[in-house]
Amino acid sequence: MKIEVWSDIMCPLCYIGKTNLDKAVNQFVHKDHVEVIYRPFQLFPNAPSHTGKSYYEWTAEIHGGGMTSDFVRESNKAVVKMGAAIGLIYNLDSLIPSNTTDALRVAIYAQEQGKAAEWMSAVYKAYFTDALDIGDHDTLAKLAGESDLDASLVLTMLSSDRYKDTVTKERENGSKNGIGGTPFYIFNDKYAISGVRSSDTFLEVLEQIWREEHPLQMIDKGANGNSEGGICGVDGMCNVTK
Repeated sequence: MKIEVWSDIMCPLCYIGKTNLDKAVNQFVHKDHVEVIYRPFQLFPNAPSHTGKSYYEWTAEIHGGGMTSDFVRESNKAVVKMGAAIGLIYNLDSLIPSNTTDALRVAIYAQEQGKAAEWMSAVYKAYFTDALDIGDHDTLAKLAGESDLDASLVLTMLSSDRYKDTVTKERENGSKNGIGGTPFYIFNDKYAISGVRSSDTFLEVLEQIWREEHPLQMIDKGANGNSEGGICGVDGMCNVTK
């Protein structure tokens, strides 16, 4: 089973979504047959970094439309509470808001190296919990090393333009698939979920898709087309094949 996760690191609900999906996959009986692919869907490509503004002020400005920092603060209380319920800590008061292009470039590299899950967990925690500057290349390289990636190679990559076009193109591809926000999940190029879900819901979805795509095949038919040995029905009658 292939699961494509479209997300942005600046999206607080994506952190919750990843945590819940990880839990569901780990509980899934057929987890060894699951491949999770992380795809960048950058919400605000032109968002500034190193502004010195609070998360609330910065978020209000990039959204525009008269949004206020007080509105951002109040609206995020529900997110913080939702995260706390599954053990996630959001330190939004001290968070350093940043453009996510470089962090998403590392995510693409990590996907190629088979370390995307580790990277996404590390960078989400760094951003929302540890209040690290994910717009800083040295910080990203250090996080990459902690995610079992080559920190020196990541630092070299960040000093180039590598993957910048990919970040842009992935967003365009996501938009063509009808994605207008994050998180967004596509299963086997066929089923889609928009928005965060609980781990129980994710597990139900995994099981449902598996049943639909791996239906039971009857193999106990005898030569005459009947079930060999007989069968007892819901009517209480048992028919024995002679």
